[in-house]
Amino acid sequence: MSIALHSITFDCHDALSQATFWAAATGHQIAAGATVEFASLAPGGSSTPETWMFIQVPEGKSTKNRMHLDLRSDDRTGEVTRLVALGASLVAEHTEGGTTWNVLTDPEGNEFCVV
Repeated sequence: MSIALHSITFDCHDALSQATFWAAATGHQIAAGATVEFASLAPGGSSTPETWMFIQVPEGKSTKNRMHLDLRSDDRTGEVTRLVALGASLVAEHTEGGTTWNVLTDPEGNEFCVV
């Protein structure tokens, strides 16, 4: 038996808005038919074969994510500045074991890091 990642899924208030942010952040394309209730990013042409899905749910985010994305960049500072301009919020910067990363939140408050 084997298992593989099928999709990265975000529960959210506005699926299209979240998809728009993450499409701009990652360079992925929003798949046809996106709505406020459901949207996805198509994997085509990227180094990530998984689909990113955004599904509207009635409840809001209430606590810290237990699992989050760690994204890497050759220009961490520049990338953090770009993501903040797209609508992310900078939460913190940490250095541990010789590695520095920034914690950010997307427009709906989901935490992610840039290493």
